[in-house]
Amino acid sequence: MAIHSTAVIDPGAEIHADVDIGPYVVVDGPVKIGRGTRIMAHAYLTGWTEIGEDNEIHPGAALGDAPQDRAYRGEESYLRIGDRNIFREHVQVHRGTTQGSSTVIGSDNFLMAGSHVAHNCRLGHHVVLANGALLGGYVEVGDHAFISGHCVVHQFVRVGELSLMRGLSGASRDVPPYSIVDWQHRVRGVNSVGLKRAGFDEHRVREIKEAFRVLFRKGRNLSLAVKEIEAKETNSADVRTLLEFVKSSKRGVCVGA
Repeated sequence: MAIHSTAVIDPGAEIHADVDIGPYVVVDGPVKIGRGTRIMAHAYLTGWTEIGEDNEIHPGAALGDAPQDRAYRGEESYLRIGDRNIFREHVQVHRGTTQGSSTVIGSDNFLMAGSHVAHNCRLGHHVVLANGALLGGYVEVGDHAFISGHCVVHQFVRVGELSLMRGLSGASRDVPPYSIVDWQHRVRGVNSVGLKRAGFDEHRVREIKEAFRVLFRKGRNLSLAVKEIEAKETNSADVRTLLEFVKSSKRGVCVGA
Protein backbone atom coordinates (compact mmCIF):
# COMPACT_ATOMS: atom_id res chain seq x y z
CA MET A 1 0.00 0.00 0.00
CA ALA A 2 1.32 3.46 -0.92
CA ILE A 3 -0.17 6.20 1.26
CA HIS A 4 1.24 9.70 0.97
CA SER A 5 2.41 11.21 4.23
CA THR A 6 -0.07 14.09 3.95
CA ALA A 7 -3.15 11.87 3.54
CA VAL A 8 -5.60 11.68 6.45
CA ILE A 9 -6.99 8.19 6.96
CA ASP A 10 -9.71 7.28 9.47
CA PRO A 11 -8.60 4.32 11.62
CA GLY A 12 -12.00 2.70 10.97
CA ALA A 13 -11.44 2.57 7.19
CA GLU A 14 -10.77 -0.80 5.54
CA ILE A 15 -8.21 -0.39 2.78
CA HIS A 16 -6.70 -3.23 0.73
CA ALA A 17 -2.93 -3.51 0.82
CA ASP A 18 -2.75 -2.80 -2.91
CA VAL A 19 -4.24 0.71 -2.89
CA ASP A 20 -2.48 3.93 -3.90
CA ILE A 21 -3.49 7.05 -1.94
CA GLY A 22 -2.08 10.41 -3.05
CA PRO A 23 -1.29 13.65 -1.24
CA TYR A 24 -3.92 15.39 0.88
CA VAL A 25 -6.51 12.70 0.35
CA VAL A 26 -9.06 12.41 3.17
CA VAL A 27 -10.69 9.08 3.97
CA ASP A 28 -13.21 9.87 6.70
CA GLY A 29 -15.32 7.14 8.28
CA PRO A 30 -15.88 3.42 7.71
CA VAL A 31 -14.91 3.54 4.03
CA LYS A 32 -13.95 0.25 2.35
CA ILE A 33 -11.55 0.39 -0.61
CA GLY A 34 -10.78 -2.60 -2.82
CA ARG A 35 -7.60 -3.85 -4.41
CA GLY A 36 -5.86 -1.83 -7.12
CA THR A 37 -7.80 1.38 -6.58
CA ARG A 38 -5.89 4.63 -7.09
CA ILE A 39 -6.96 7.77 -5.23
CA MET A 40 -5.36 11.03 -6.35
CA ALA A 41 -4.60 14.30 -4.58
CA HIS A 42 -7.29 16.07 -2.58
CA ALA A 43 -10.02 13.47 -3.14
CA TYR A 44 -12.50 13.11 -0.27
CA LEU A 45 -14.09 9.75 0.60
CA THR A 46 -16.50 9.54 3.48
CA GLY A 47 -19.48 7.79 5.05
CA TRP A 48 -20.54 4.19 4.63
CA THR A 49 -18.89 3.92 1.24
CA GLU A 50 -17.77 0.67 -0.38
CA ILE A 51 -15.42 0.91 -3.36
CA GLY A 52 -14.53 -2.14 -5.44
CA GLU A 53 -11.35 -2.98 -7.31
CA ASP A 54 -9.24 -1.04 -9.80
CA ASN A 55 -11.13 2.21 -9.55
CA GLU A 56 -9.50 5.53 -10.46
CA ILE A 57 -10.47 8.55 -8.37
CA HIS A 58 -9.10 11.89 -9.58
CA PRO A 59 -8.28 15.13 -7.71
CA GLY A 60 -11.12 16.82 -5.86
CA ALA A 61 -13.66 14.02 -6.27
CA ALA A 62 -16.08 13.73 -3.33
CA LEU A 63 -17.61 10.28 -2.86
CA GLY A 64 -20.08 9.21 -0.19
CA ASP A 65 -20.92 12.54 1.40
CA ALA A 66 -24.34 13.15 2.95
CA PRO A 67 -27.23 13.57 0.49
CA GLN A 68 -28.42 17.02 -0.47
CA ASP A 69 -31.80 16.33 1.06
CA ARG A 70 -33.26 18.38 3.90
CA ALA A 71 -35.03 15.29 5.20
CA TYR A 72 -31.70 13.58 5.89
CA ARG A 73 -30.90 13.33 9.61
CA GLY A 74 -27.67 11.37 9.66
CA GLU A 75 -29.14 7.90 9.08
CA GLU A 76 -26.76 5.09 8.10
CA SER A 77 -27.00 4.91 4.34
CA TYR A 78 -24.59 3.73 1.69
CA LEU A 79 -22.67 4.36 -1.48
CA ARG A 80 -21.71 1.13 -3.25
CA ILE A 81 -19.25 1.29 -6.14
CA GLY A 82 -18.24 -1.62 -8.38
CA ASP A 83 -14.97 -2.14 -10.25
CA ARG A 84 -12.91 -0.29 -12.85
CA ASN A 85 -14.79 2.98 -12.66
CA ILE A 86 -13.17 6.33 -13.42
CA PHE A 87 -14.20 9.38 -11.39
CA ARG A 88 -12.63 12.49 -12.89
CA GLU A 89 -11.95 15.85 -11.24
CA HIS A 90 -14.56 17.12 -8.78
CA VAL A 91 -17.14 14.42 -9.43
CA GLN A 92 -19.73 14.27 -6.63
CA VAL A 93 -21.59 11.09 -5.67
CA HIS A 94 -23.81 11.14 -2.59
CA ARG A 95 -24.96 8.22 -0.47
CA GLY A 96 -28.60 7.21 0.07
CA THR A 97 -31.02 9.43 1.94
CA THR A 98 -33.12 6.96 3.98
CA GLN A 99 -32.01 4.46 6.60
CA GLY A 100 -30.29 1.49 4.96
CA SER A 101 -30.71 2.78 1.39
CA SER A 102 -27.93 3.01 -1.18
CA THR A 103 -26.63 4.90 -4.15
CA VAL A 104 -25.20 2.27 -6.51
CA ILE A 105 -22.55 2.68 -9.20
CA GLY A 106 -21.92 -0.47 -11.27
CA SER A 107 -18.66 -1.26 -13.05
CA ASP A 108 -16.69 0.17 -15.97
CA ASN A 109 -18.37 3.57 -15.80
CA PHE A 110 -16.74 6.87 -16.75
CA LEU A 111 -17.85 9.95 -14.81
CA MET A 112 -16.20 13.03 -16.28
CA ALA A 113 -15.21 16.23 -14.51
CA GLY A 114 -17.86 17.98 -12.47
CA SER A 115 -20.62 15.43 -13.00
CA HIS A 116 -23.03 14.89 -10.11
CA VAL A 117 -24.86 11.74 -8.98
CA ALA A 118 -27.44 12.44 -6.29
CA HIS A 119 -28.74 10.20 -3.52
CA ASN A 120 -30.25 6.81 -4.32
CA CYS A 121 -29.29 6.86 -8.00
CA ARG A 122 -28.47 3.56 -9.67
CA LEU A 123 -26.01 3.40 -12.56
CA GLY A 124 -25.54 0.19 -14.49
CA HIS A 125 -22.34 -0.69 -16.33
CA HIS A 126 -20.36 1.11 -19.06
CA VAL A 127 -22.26 4.35 -18.45
CA VAL A 128 -20.69 7.68 -19.44
CA LEU A 129 -21.54 10.96 -17.73
CA ALA A 130 -19.81 13.79 -19.56
CA ASN A 131 -18.60 17.00 -17.94
CA GLY A 132 -21.20 18.75 -15.82
CA ALA A 133 -23.98 16.16 -16.23
CA LEU A 134 -26.39 16.27 -13.28
CA LEU A 135 -28.56 13.39 -12.03
CA GLY A 136 -31.29 14.13 -9.49
CA GLY A 137 -32.20 11.75 -6.70
CA TYR A 138 -33.40 8.21 -7.51
CA VAL A 139 -32.43 8.40 -11.18
CA GLU A 140 -31.78 5.00 -12.82
CA VAL A 141 -29.34 4.76 -15.75
CA GLY A 142 -29.16 1.64 -17.90
CA ASP A 143 -26.04 -0.05 -19.27
CA HIS A 144 -24.06 1.74 -21.99
CA ALA A 145 -26.08 4.97 -21.70
CA PHE A 146 -24.24 8.17 -22.65
CA ILE A 147 -25.31 11.40 -20.93
CA SER A 148 -23.54 14.31 -22.60
CA GLY A 149 -22.15 17.52 -21.18
CA HIS A 150 -24.33 19.63 -18.89
CA CYS A 151 -27.41 17.46 -19.28
CA VAL A 152 -29.91 17.59 -16.43
CA VAL A 153 -31.98 14.54 -15.42
CA HIS A 154 -34.92 15.09 -13.08
CA GLN A 155 -35.32 12.97 -9.96
CA PHE A 156 -36.97 9.55 -10.40
CA VAL A 157 -36.36 9.54 -14.17
CA ARG A 158 -35.06 6.37 -15.87
CA VAL A 159 -32.50 6.60 -18.65
CA GLY A 160 -32.70 3.45 -20.77
CA GLU A 161 -29.84 1.26 -21.92
CA LEU A 162 -27.80 2.33 -24.95
CA SER A 163 -29.51 5.71 -25.06
CA LEU A 164 -27.79 9.01 -25.81
CA MET A 165 -28.67 12.40 -24.35
CA ARG A 166 -27.16 15.18 -26.43
CA GLY A 167 -25.36 18.07 -24.73
CA LEU A 168 -27.44 20.58 -22.72
CA SER A 169 -30.50 18.30 -22.83
CA GLY A 170 -32.99 17.99 -20.00
CA ALA A 171 -35.23 15.07 -19.13
CA SER A 172 -38.13 15.06 -16.71
CA ARG A 173 -39.59 12.02 -18.47
CA ASP A 174 -38.08 8.56 -18.98
CA VAL A 175 -35.51 8.30 -21.78
CA PRO A 176 -36.29 5.20 -23.91
CA PRO A 177 -33.63 2.55 -24.52
CA TYR A 178 -31.71 2.90 -27.80
CA SER A 179 -32.85 6.50 -28.32
CA ILE A 180 -31.20 9.82 -29.09
CA VAL A 181 -32.78 12.57 -26.99
CA ASP A 182 -32.14 16.30 -26.99
CA TRP A 183 -33.56 19.64 -25.85
CA GLN A 184 -36.42 18.96 -23.41
CA HIS A 185 -37.05 15.20 -23.49
CA ARG A 186 -37.44 15.05 -27.28
CA VAL A 187 -36.77 11.76 -29.06
CA ARG A 188 -34.83 12.54 -32.25
CA GLY A 189 -34.17 9.01 -33.43
CA VAL A 190 -32.35 5.76 -32.76
CA ASN A 191 -28.80 5.67 -31.41
CA SER A 192 -27.63 3.67 -34.42
CA VAL A 193 -23.92 4.32 -33.90
CA GLY A 194 -24.09 3.26 -30.26
CA LEU A 195 -26.02 0.12 -31.17
CA LYS A 196 -23.53 -0.90 -33.85
CA ARG A 197 -20.62 -0.32 -31.48
CA ALA A 198 -22.40 -2.60 -29.01
CA GLY A 199 -22.57 -5.35 -31.63
CA PHE A 200 -26.11 -4.93 -32.99
CA ASP A 201 -26.32 -6.04 -36.62
CA GLU A 202 -28.31 -4.24 -39.33
CA HIS A 203 -31.36 -6.45 -38.86
CA ARG A 204 -31.62 -5.68 -35.13
CA VAL A 205 -31.15 -1.96 -35.73
CA ARG A 206 -33.78 -1.96 -38.48
CA GLU A 207 -36.37 -3.61 -36.20
CA ILE A 208 -35.72 -1.05 -33.48
CA LYS A 209 -36.06 1.80 -35.99
CA GLU A 210 -39.43 0.46 -37.15
CA ALA A 211 -40.67 0.31 -33.56
CA PHE A 212 -39.49 3.90 -33.01
CA ARG A 213 -41.35 5.00 -36.14
CA VAL A 214 -44.62 3.69 -34.72
CA LEU A 215 -44.00 4.95 -31.19
CA PHE A 216 -42.58 8.40 -31.86
CA ARG A 217 -43.17 9.42 -35.49
CA LYS A 218 -46.82 8.73 -36.24
CA GLY A 219 -48.22 11.18 -33.69
CA ARG A 220 -50.38 8.49 -32.10
CA ASN A 221 -51.32 7.96 -28.50
CA LEU A 222 -48.39 6.06 -27.01
CA SER A 223 -50.46 3.31 -25.44
CA LEU A 224 -52.19 2.67 -28.78
CA ALA A 225 -48.83 2.62 -30.53
CA VAL A 226 -47.59 0.01 -28.04
CA LYS A 227 -50.65 -2.16 -28.74
CA GLU A 228 -50.06 -1.84 -32.49
CA ILE A 229 -46.52 -3.16 -32.12
CA GLU A 230 -47.53 -5.87 -29.65
CA ALA A 231 -50.07 -7.16 -32.18
CA LYS A 232 -47.14 -8.49 -34.19
CA GLU A 233 -46.05 -11.98 -33.19
CA THR A 234 -42.51 -11.55 -34.49
CA ASN A 235 -41.22 -8.80 -32.21
CA SER A 236 -37.55 -9.22 -31.34
CA ALA A 237 -36.17 -9.27 -27.80
CA ASP A 238 -34.89 -5.73 -28.37
CA VAL A 239 -38.33 -4.45 -29.31
CA ARG A 240 -39.90 -6.23 -26.35
CA THR A 241 -37.35 -4.56 -24.06
CA LEU A 242 -38.35 -1.19 -25.49
CA LEU A 243 -42.07 -1.88 -25.06
CA GLU A 244 -41.69 -3.07 -21.48
CA PHE A 245 -39.75 0.09 -20.65
CA VAL A 246 -42.51 2.27 -22.09
CA LYS A 247 -45.29 0.32 -20.38
CA SER A 248 -43.61 0.41 -16.97
CA SER A 249 -42.97 4.16 -16.99
CA LYS A 250 -44.38 6.11 -14.05
CA ARG A 251 -43.26 9.58 -15.15
CA GLY A 252 -44.16 9.26 -18.80
CA VAL A 253 -41.78 8.78 -21.71
CA CYS A 254 -39.94 11.34 -23.82
CA VAL A 255 -42.00 12.51 -26.77
CA GLY A 256 -41.33 12.36 -30.50
CA ALA A 257 -39.96 15.46 -32.17
